Amino acid sequence: MKKESIIISLGGSIIVPEEINVAFLKKFRQLIVQNLKKYSKVIIVAGGGKVCRKYQQAAGKISKIAEKDLDWVGIAATKLNAELIRAIFGQVAYEQVAYNPHQKVQTNKKIIIGCGYAPGSSSDLDAVVLAKNYGAKTVVNLSNISYVYTQDPRKHKNAKPIKKMSWLEFKKTIGGKFTPGMNVPFDPVAGKRAKQKGIKVVVMKGTNLANFEKFLKGKQFQGTVIG
Repeated sequence: MKKESIIISLGGSIIVPEEINVAFLKKFRQLIVQNLKKYSKVIIVAGGGKVCRKYQQAAGKISKIAEKDLDWVGIAATKLNAELIRAIFGQVAYEQVAYNPHQKVQTNKKIIIGCGYAPGSSSDLDAVVLAKNYGAKTVVNLSNISYVYTQDPRKHKNAKPIKKMSWLEFKKTIGGKFTPGMNVPFDPVAGKRAKQKGIKVVVMKGTNLANFEKFLKGKQFQGTVIG
């Protein structure tokens, strides 16, 4: 039976919540290496998170910055995070970050690391493009929330978690426009592409590695399945 590839969109807010999350990255690396045999390829796309937003906010305080330029600043942050992830996997991973998601990497290494690529979307879109190119049916979005909610749970106490939703329901909840540095469960531009390509997205709390392990082992897990 042919093994599938898995695409992991690793939120920058988990990699660098304030400082680099060394304890999390150690455990994350160990979990991925332990489960490599199940997959053809494990492709991890690093987000920008706090690093991205700090630089974008600083740029905006200095002068009026075009959205496209804010995007380029954010993309650079994802590249830095991606280089960190690539380095910690060492010989197990392909030796270069895959900057262009449209170019399929030819390698016998099991792990490939990706990052942001072009203005107009976040690294979530790169994860969807990579899923299409490597024949993966699912993108796992490891973020700082456990589910997609009916409303922003930080602002609304009565916000309810959603365990399963269609892409249309997701668009109604999140909206369809991308802005640089936006903080949403999944980039709406990436969501549109995932819908077109028939790719499911699973949103779950990335720091809950015990829950992520359940997903990897095909067990019941906490999270939202979109699509």
